[in-house]
Amino acid sequence: MTARKHSRQRELIKHFLASRKDHPTADMIYTNVRSQNPNISLGTVYRNLTLLVQDGEINRLRLGDGVDHFDADTSPHYHFICSECGKVADLEIEHPESIINAAAADFDGQITGHVAYFYGTCGNCLKHNQNL
Repeated sequence: MTARKHSRQRELIKHFLASRKDHPTADMIYTNVRSQNPNISLGTVYRNLTLLVQDGEINRLRLGDGVDHFDADTSPHYHFICSECGKVADLEIEHPESIINAAAADFDGQITGHVAYFYGTCGNCLKHNQNL
């Protein structure tokens, strides 16, 4: 992690992300952080998000919807994306090393990391669809 000068804007962004589990986009972060710091610009939010990702303080999620999402939880975990509403939720898998072991079983190289996204329909959308 690079030593950086303290930034009030960066701290606001980190605090906001730490309070969320919905993996917000930069625009969502900007809108919410702006309520605490009306002078912050969207460019400042993007620059600080990039720095936080580079420093390993947050994760950038590229979910295939053309928009980056951000996650303050940097621990190893997986994500579920609802195909109906687009909700992104954390998935806790008890033995994530089993996925690496399965991938490495027939691979003659060295696997050093992985990203996996799970897709389907969230519980809220299932309930809504059943009530139609």
